[in-house]
Amino acid sequence: MPTSAAGISDEAPVAPVAEGWAPAVMSRMQRMRRARGFTLVELMVALIIIGVVLSMTVISGSPSPLRALETDAERLSQLFSLAREEAQIRGAPIRFENTRDRYRFIIFKDRQWRPIEDDTHLRARQWESPTRVRVEKADGSDMLEFGRDMIEPPFRVILTRDAGSVEIHANGLGIFEVQRQPPSQ
Repeated sequence: MPTSAAGISDEAPVAPVAEGWAPAVMSRMQRMRRARGFTLVELMVALIIIGVVLSMTVISGSPSPLRALETDAERLSQLFSLAREEAQIRGAPIRFENTRDRYRFIIFKDRQWRPIEDDTHLRARQWESPTRVRVEKADGSDMLEFGRDMIEPPFRVILTRDAGSVEIHANGLGIFEVQRQPPSQ
């Protein structure tokens, strides 16, 4: 072994070897052979894992019809909260109107009910798919109106599609809660 400056060597140090044991350090050729790449089996396993992960992502990425209904109910509950606040701020009642295909909020202004056009949040919207809406109030009325009062009668709104039903509960104090209804037998 040629000598060099103190402490400098091109080769890795060799550890003392006990009898019957392989050398602690592989030769340079052995390291090169071992570091050539992945085996075919390793590549196949990696591709299978990637395929499984991607398929799970695609499956979980497509929302179910019931999840779409829940999303619409969450949006509507937030719009109810906003309409309630707007009615108090503007000092004018705001109503919720709906059909199977769309819904909107209208305001009592200049002695008549008019669509809200100056608020991008309370604008008219299309349902994602045809939706049946049922309003249940203690007084039996099916009209949903937000007024200037801080306390309003509690109500329940039931949204129904082929996929199922979702309820929006209002406690009358501005708290709106969305709950999935159990499927009917």
